[in-house]
Amino acid sequence: MLVLSRKKNESIVINNDITITVVEIRGDKVRLGIVAPKEVPVHRQEVYEAIHGKPDSADATPTVAKPD
Repeated sequence: MLVLSRKKNESIVINNDITITVVEIRGDKVRLGIVAPKEVPVHRQEVYEAIHGKPDSADATPTVAKPD
């Protein structure tokens, strides 16, 4: 997992066509704005799991590429 720090109104860009912006930080909640192509589905994790079912434990383990 890549962990990035961002302040309000700062963004990250994924694959040149998805932008995630920190819209608001209030206490322990962060509001994010997401701009993505219409063909890219964007869901909260609990909605994704409701649509597709919970992932198997093997699928849920993130893989991280280690530098050579």
